[in-house]
Amino acid sequence: MSESVDKYADIRPYNDDEVADSVARLIADNAFVDVIAKYNLPRFLSNFPFITRPLVRSQLRKKWGNTASVEQVQHEVADYLNKLITRTTSEVTFSGIDKLDPKQAYLFISNHRDIVLDPALVNWGLFKHNMPTVRIAIGDNLLQIPYITELMRLNKSFIVKRSAKAPKEMLKALSQLSAYIYDSLAEGHSIWIAQKEGRAKDGFDQTDPALLKMLQLQGRKQKKEFAEYVRELKIVPVSISYQYEPCAIAKAKELYHKQQYGQYVKQQGEDIASIVEGFSTAKGHVHLAFGEPIESGCESPEELAKTIDQQIVDSFFLHPGNYIAGGCTQAVIDEKDAAAFNERLAKVPEELKPLVLAMYAKPFHRKAELATSESE
Repeated sequence: MSESVDKYADIRPYNDDEVADSVARLIADNAFVDVIAKYNLPRFLSNFPFITRPLVRSQLRKKWGNTASVEQVQHEVADYLNKLITRTTSEVTFSGIDKLDPKQAYLFISNHRDIVLDPALVNWGLFKHNMPTVRIAIGDNLLQIPYITELMRLNKSFIVKRSAKAPKEMLKALSQLSAYIYDSLAEGHSIWIAQKEGRAKDGFDQTDPALLKMLQLQGRKQKKEFAEYVRELKIVPVSISYQYEPCAIAKAKELYHKQQYGQYVKQQGEDIASIVEGFSTAKGHVHLAFGEPIESGCESPEELAKTIDQQIVDSFFLHPGNYIAGGCTQAVIDEKDAAAFNERLAKVPEELKPLVLAMYAKPFHRKAELATSESE
């Protein structure tokens, strides 16, 4: 193991020589086995772990027992994603991906609507276009359960230490993260990171300049100008658009709670429930628009944030629900699409409807604002 890998041992994904042990830990983990049983075996059996656990472990050993490399894990994930996409979407489409160089490592910065699906679908697109999959940034707030940590690190995820609070500890964690991203790109590994911490629960996709300042920490260490360093990172904005917003009602509940009481405290296991809901519910048509590597408009973190936002908003694919919620009267929506959206909206609790509608309307209005400002 090289020295450069060792210094990232606490945050990096697993290497090939660590895969078999990780898989063994997963198969031995009762909590993980029980979750697999819950979603794959008849419900009445879930009360009898002495029956379900040996059954599930036997199946897992048969399926994963010989998994010994990151590439094998990626093929397993692709197989699972294929089934999930077939079951929960009408279609997944891509634009711009064919203009990327398969031999180039990119830093993909995307809007963030679903905890795990966003990077999973970016990877799906790359995999389908015969390009290497990305290393995925994931907050340590999601890694409270051992089997989740194992699954994430097996699937090329690296850890963002959001729990660091003391200034010195925070700077150390951010510097390590910045260096890891730079070294990964230099070694030919593409990276995915969300444009800000947490999902855009109100439909407002906006890049946080603080994220870009974190990326620059390694550039500052190398005494490089911000714009020069950014061009080296090969940043590609990605705009992800779901016909049916993942976890829309749960997001609206959180926003409503904040409006009514000033704050919202997540319950234990809420993030895991959101991951499961995002995976299992219908998403309709999903479109991923890959932008162009940023070469200009990047003299400062604030200017770069605007450049990223412009690409994400401009390339965001508007679905029927976005037009309807945005009050668009143009004949761009057929009756079937309108009926399907209104049927979903009818199931939303009355007090949450304005928030859900605003969630869908925001991309429509921002795109219109961008078009207006560009024409002036």
